[in-house]
Amino acid sequence: MLVDSHCHLDGIDLSSYDNQLSKALDYAESVGVKHFLSIATNQENFTKVKRIAESDSRVHCTVGVHPLANDLSIDGLHDFLVAHAQHSKVVGIGETGLDGHYAKDTLDAQLKSFEVHYEAAKSCGLPLIIHTRDAKSATLDLIGREERDRPGVLHCFTEDWDMAKQAIDLGYYISISGIVTFKQAGNVRDVAKKVPADRLLVETDSPYLAPVPHRGKKCQPAYTRNTAEFLADLRGESIEALAENTTNNFYTLFEKAGA
Repeated sequence: MLVDSHCHLDGIDLSSYDNQLSKALDYAESVGVKHFLSIATNQENFTKVKRIAESDSRVHCTVGVHPLANDLSIDGLHDFLVAHAQHSKVVGIGETGLDGHYAKDTLDAQLKSFEVHYEAAKSCGLPLIIHTRDAKSATLDLIGREERDRPGVLHCFTEDWDMAKQAIDLGYYISISGIVTFKQAGNVRDVAKKVPADRLLVETDSPYLAPVPHRGKKCQPAYTRNTAEFLADLRGESIEALAENTTNNFYTLFEKAGA
């Protein structure tokens, strides 16, 4: 069994599935992907993300505001996050974080939003789902403020091993997406080989970043299998061992999802 630990089910292409999400998830399940964490990216789309999770027992969700969202206002944000985190289907806070690649000019606003998410996750006892790109020092400074039982995950990881190692030492997990299969992603493969088996997650980030051999297509949750098979081969493990480890890791981190 595999878990797609990070996907945007409100945005995937359903044209091959009679425009029915359940059929897309049925197909994913047929190739061994049986649980899905659907990620919120702003306050508006959270309603749809939550509705999807409520409609299918295979899906849980998060609540949060992406660092590239149009509105990074923190007015009322903490209360919004904490209130919706009480829902039985909400198992994490995010995605949040810092993006110095696409939005360097908004880093101050991103950081304020990230700090609110960090405190909300602390209040709720839920893990953080973190987007980080070209913001190594600021990200590590924030997540390193204190030790936490289930701190969170650096999703779709694309940075270097030094950052991954520091995050792991702080208790965080590292999630690998289809980028690991891209020809130019040698740094991601280097990290993926070194992440301890008990700190590794796998994801699609659907509808983005479809892995080889589907690159150029809209990504879908079933492609978790392709990334997992590539990872297993890269790490010299069986797909069965990698699936077991990453699934156990998911339920250890997102404890509420297994309740």
